[in-house]
Amino acid sequence: MSKELIFNPDKLRAARLMKGYSLQELADQIGNKVTKQAINKYELGEVVPDNDMIGILATALNVAANFFCRKSNVSLGTLNFRKLQDLTAKDKNIVIEQTKDLLERYIEVEQLLGISELFTNPIKDRIIKDVNDVEDVSEIIRLEWRLGFDAISNVVDLLEEHHIKFIEVESDDKFDGCQTLIEEKMPVIVLNKNKIKTCDRKRFTALHELGHLLLNFDSTIDEKTEERLCNRFAGAMLLHKNAAVKAFGEKRNNITMQELGIIKMQYGISIAALLYRLKDLNIISANFYKNFMFMLTITGQRKVESIVYTGKESGYRFFQLLFRAISEKKIDFAQAAEISGFSENEIREAIFPTHGNQGLLAPAICG
Repeated sequence: MSKELIFNPDKLRAARLMKGYSLQELADQIGNKVTKQAINKYELGEVVPDNDMIGILATALNVAANFFCRKSNVSLGTLNFRKLQDLTAKDKNIVIEQTKDLLERYIEVEQLLGISELFTNPIKDRIIKDVNDVEDVSEIIRLEWRLGFDAISNVVDLLEEHHIKFIEVESDDKFDGCQTLIEEKMPVIVLNKNKIKTCDRKRFTALHELGHLLLNFDSTIDEKTEERLCNRFAGAMLLHKNAAVKAFGEKRNNITMQELGIIKMQYGISIAALLYRLKDLNIISANFYKNFMFMLTITGQRKVESIVYTGKESGYRFFQLLFRAISEKKIDFAQAAEISGFSENEIREAIFPTHGNQGLLAPAICG
């Protein structure tokens, strides 16, 4: 499957924006070997840089030289950023271009294998007006996705199983996550791994963004209420109300940290989110919730909880498809490296691990 490598000016611009560089900043990064005007001409396709300059630009932008020859095949819809007003144009570009790059790689390997999966929203016809509607539709999703009342072992894997692309980017810490529909058919959830660092928060934020994707809000719902209802949805997906009652009882005047920690470890929900869930279900009072949260604040556990959820939240599908494409001889190791962004040696080591190693890609797949 050899192909002629042709310089794609759009990829140079994408790589620059992913790094957050202006034209002048990129020129400075390469020691002003060419001017910002020259780089602009490269990006407009008016001039094609020679191989030496391509290598210099690749080093400055931390991409492989063949990145500039990749063909763009994804058109993103509007990304609905949370806290949109807190993101600069530079930070928005970083998120958008990183997302596009990762999606292009994902879609390319799907196309190689002839995979075309359609996403179905099981609650698209339900209008959400209040918290009761959110609880009802979470029940429908659990039924449709065959989750029962059980804990979700891997949220990312669950999303990918139901044809929702999950992307992690590196951005300013004002940004948590966003979601969008590409061409009204491909749902994408994006999280900021610089901000979302704990596994339990990753699970909650991913399900919060799933709420934005799935829930069809009544036109009277304002943005603040929508955020609150998406939090309610995430809590309901992580801990079914029947499971909460079974664990804690219908009404409690006091709950120990040890009890909360056991359920956190079992269901992958943070102590803070768990307390909020119990308040929502009227298992604890608003006053007890307030006092407990105050205790977490003064002990520093609002930021770093003492009980750490040790589950794994990873998506395996991209790598599974990549290895399948190699196995079916749709691509060779060099092409797999180009698609994945890993080196040929890392691809080989992942498939044929040596010295008892799991393979160099194991942290990327399992982290």
